[in-house]
Amino acid sequence: MASAQSPTVRRRRLALELRRLRESARLTCEEVAERLECSASKISRVETGRVSVSPRDVRDMLEIYGVPETERESLVQLARDSRQKGWWQAYGDTIEPHFATYLGLESAASEIRIYEVSLMPGLVQTEDYARTVISAGMVSSPREDIERKVRLRMARQELSKADPPRVWFVLDEAALRRQVGGPGVMRMQLEYLLEVASLPNVAMQVIPFGGGAHPAMGRPFVILVFPERIDTDVVYLEDLTSALYVEDVDEVDRYNVFFNHLRATALSFDDSKVLITSILKEM
Repeated sequence: MASAQSPTVRRRRLALELRRLRESARLTCEEVAERLECSASKISRVETGRVSVSPRDVRDMLEIYGVPETERESLVQLARDSRQKGWWQAYGDTIEPHFATYLGLESAASEIRIYEVSLMPGLVQTEDYARTVISAGMVSSPREDIERKVRLRMARQELSKADPPRVWFVLDEAALRRQVGGPGVMRMQLEYLLEVASLPNVAMQVIPFGGGAHPAMGRPFVILVFPERIDTDVVYLEDLTSALYVEDVDEVDRYNVFFNHLRATALSFDDSKVLITSILKEM
């Protein structure tokens, strides 16, 4: 995992610093835009990290904000780094913009906390399981497009490679029992799940049907944690056509509390493996 090299994280870090500097200079987005002869929406998009910014624009912003010349080069270099291509951009023709952002963040994370309700997380899907799920959401798409998305999903799965992130999965029992692709596909999927659960960087827990109510019922989410403290945690929420990134520190803290509650509600690691094995034997 080339965590420190992710252009998405570099862009996010630069965005936060540019916003801090603008606010310290007591300037509005509109005032900066007027001096740069661009739209205020462009400044806003730059400060949320949703678009890249050229080194020249960064220099101009830093001059407007009164940043000493000796302190500008590191941020200009950050702008250069943020415009590099990530590995996922080779699949750019098949990736929605909101998911490209997620892939950039995921590839940089040192820890990933995943709660999933009704299906296997993408990081642990077998190829046949992934193909079935992707096909269900692309019923009128060419087979070639579906296969490209399958290859992208497989490319994300670096959990057993050098320097992988630590990943903590909490899965609802429904994800284990939903028949995706038929018994054969599910058998291979559950066997692979047990294989992944044995990796030293992976924690796997299951919330059984008898676990009762909890705060996140029906609401899957992902928490991304980064190796450098300057890069704060991000919560990723996805629906059918879009996604939401939660970056407010207080809100992210609440999601971490929810996740800790889920871990406490779920079965132990060993008991989770026992449940997965028992479901496998029923097939």
